[in-house]
Amino acid sequence: MKAPAKSSGSSSPAVSTPAPSPAADPGRKPGEREGLELFSLLAEHEHEQVSAYYDPSTGYRGLIAIHSTVLGPALGGTRFWSYPSDAAALVDCLRLARGMTYKAAVAGLNLGGGKSVIIGDNRTTRREALFRAHGRHVESLKGRYITAEDVGTSTSDMEYIKAETNHVTGLVGTSGDPSPVTAYGVYRGIKACARYRYGSDSLAGKSVALQGCGSVGYHLAKLLYAEGAVITCSDIDPQRVKRVVEECGAKAVASDAIYDVRASIFAPCALGAVINDDTVQRLQVDIVAGAANNQLAEDRHGDLLERRGITYAPDYVINGGGLINVNAELHGWAPERARSKAGEIYDTLLRVFEIAREEGCPSHQAADRLAEQRIAAIAKVRRNFV
Repeated sequence: MKAPAKSSGSSSPAVSTPAPSPAADPGRKPGEREGLELFSLLAEHEHEQVSAYYDPSTGYRGLIAIHSTVLGPALGGTRFWSYPSDAAALVDCLRLARGMTYKAAVAGLNLGGGKSVIIGDNRTTRREALFRAHGRHVESLKGRYITAEDVGTSTSDMEYIKAETNHVTGLVGTSGDPSPVTAYGVYRGIKACARYRYGSDSLAGKSVALQGCGSVGYHLAKLLYAEGAVITCSDIDPQRVKRVVEECGAKAVASDAIYDVRASIFAPCALGAVINDDTVQRLQVDIVAGAANNQLAEDRHGDLLERRGITYAPDYVINGGGLINVNAELHGWAPERARSKAGEIYDTLLRVFEIAREEGCPSHQAADRLAEQRIAAIAKVRRNFV
């Protein structure tokens, strides 16, 4: 899976890197800037490329990371977020890109993994010029990367990108909002976890602590409620919580209190790194299974879940429905076929748990092995038929 790591040049010399204090490195010469360890970050997980682009006329600051194109063009959404630093944006972009490679591999899709981030306030109303600049950035990669919507972006934003490049999905009138398919895949994944843990995949009467009531969380709550699950929910947006409470009979708790809820299942459906040194000890659940990306702050937190006897559904396996929905658009699938494919997450998770049991490893490692086996097999085929 290795590829030469490279960084594309910026379109402007104004791209910033974190400026350290002079005392950050006592061995550094006066006036010499501390380097961002870009190539070390790329090499850590064998990323192929990262591209940085700055457009002063729109204020656009964007990064695109391509992790792997072994299985096909790298596909991953555009995240629009106000990061604390350029370095934080880069690390998030790289982690998300790697996750997309593994997500496509375990889902059996012929896609690689990539991701892009726009650094800034996603509440801005000045979107057309900004996203058209992003479209030019995507176009510069000549089809190696295909984008879609993600946190902080919408189908309308994808239409602006479309004005500058054809390498975009999730457009109005096509596959559109991936949230319902993502939620259905997560729902099927939760049922697989229940079967593995309890011997039955019925969720009737099971208690679910739902973190995040946005698009995916809301659709997931509806599916869980329809099967008779009892939901406790939280979100930073009180209106989202109100909707789930009113439509699904859920109980609301404060955002931080969701980790302390005693329940059968914890379903994180917001941002990542929610399983960390603090929260992993607070959880009072049998299963962690949700839609959020990069749920483990570090891989070792998956080990800690295993030691606590908590069944963990690796995030990029259970939340693959959105990618499946986008793939359906690329290949002209009917909506029913995309939903059916997302339903296969049930069997994939059971296979992950089987590997974990056979090899005596945590589920997050078992998922990696399943993905890496497919990537290595296809890479070998390509080498043999050059």
